[in-house]
Amino acid sequence: MQLAVAIFKVNPLRKLYNKLCRELAQSERFAATHVRREARRLGDTPPARALRALGGHAQAMCSRLDGVEQPPQPIGVLAGRKVGELFLVLRYFLFARLIHVERSYRGTLLGFHESLSIGRLLRDVAERLDEQEMVGFCEQWLEQREPLLAIAERELHWFADTPRQAIRPGFRMSALRE
Repeated sequence: MQLAVAIFKVNPLRKLYNKLCRELAQSERFAATHVRREARRLGDTPPARALRALGGHAQAMCSRLDGVEQPPQPIGVLAGRKVGELFLVLRYFLFARLIHVERSYRGTLLGFHESLSIGRLLRDVAERLDEQEMVGFCEQWLEQREPLLAIAERELHWFADTPRQAIRPGFRMSALRE
């Protein structure tokens, strides 16, 4: 009887691993899409170029993360993903157009910081599960992502140098670029 119970017991570390894999994949999909839109708003500026580099890296990583073997997702996870996608659409078409472009840029950078924390934790969990392929992926991903984010953060000075553009609402910058 105890053996049967042990077989059906959920390994919390494995559950955390699967959750983090999904979160990182979703984060990369978001970055690949959202960052292009954000960069388009900024035109050919140093912050936009930094965002495009981050978005290009995210796009390259999406296909690698999609290949990660995962168990079938419960309906709640799929529903949560759809709600998240809806929020992203609203953020782009409504909220980001109402706030100043520098604030939207800073918010985008915060999203990349969240991805880094997911990647670091995923690496640690993968080490404990002896998932060496994922450990290697996370190490490489972090080595590539951290410098790109540092460059994007250094480009914040552009907003101080161009305060009129920095305080424009996103929709006005979009109109100037389109």
